[in-house]
Amino acid sequence: MSDPEDDSSSDTDFEPSTLGTKEYWEDAYQKELETFADIGDVGEIWFGEESMSRVLRWMDRAKVPAEAAILDIGTGNGAFLVELAKHGRRNLTGIDYSVASVELARNVLRAEDLADVTVKEVDFLNCHGELKGFDVCIDKGTFDAISLNPNSSKEDKKLYVQVLKDALKDKGFFAITSCNWTKEQLLDRFREGFEFVEELPTPSFHFGGKKGNTVTALIFKRMC
Repeated sequence: MSDPEDDSSSDTDFEPSTLGTKEYWEDAYQKELETFADIGDVGEIWFGEESMSRVLRWMDRAKVPAEAAILDIGTGNGAFLVELAKHGRRNLTGIDYSVASVELARNVLRAEDLADVTVKEVDFLNCHGELKGFDVCIDKGTFDAISLNPNSSKEDKKLYVQVLKDALKDKGFFAITSCNWTKEQLLDRFREGFEFVEELPTPSFHFGGKKGNTVTALIFKRMC
């Protein structure tokens, strides 16, 4: 574990990318919104369907109650909310800072006759204490996007952790899937206020005699 004053291991600089900007996602979801209206295609599922399935399997193993309050951070097209609802989850909230994303997710949920799922236009880093009392928070690429934002800073990542702690109940769970951060870096980033629970299996590759993973999926528990 690194020294708390030394952020070198957890704040490895990434090349800034438009994938980290609100403008990129607003444009992307506006196009997906129009496509859904035309042909009913919900658009891309970030990290693929298996990324949702592995979290759903973990919920079953962990015996997360059907009525547990679940927050999908950066819900995008709402596809994960649909899968959660189809698997019997009854207290679901999705948030996104993209207006087009929120409209798309609501339309997708309406098409699936899932009117009880809540979707809100909320910027996670600027929610001003609006998000409280969740049993499970799920992040599938949002922390990655924050890290790729050209205007992102170490303070943004620290703020993310604080907002997450505020949103979760004590001993609530956090499921994160990332293609940018390694297991070690995520353990370091969420070392304060969280306990590591387990790593979920993800696709691996071999190169130069070493084994690696294309994505990292970890479960944490919020502690006092």
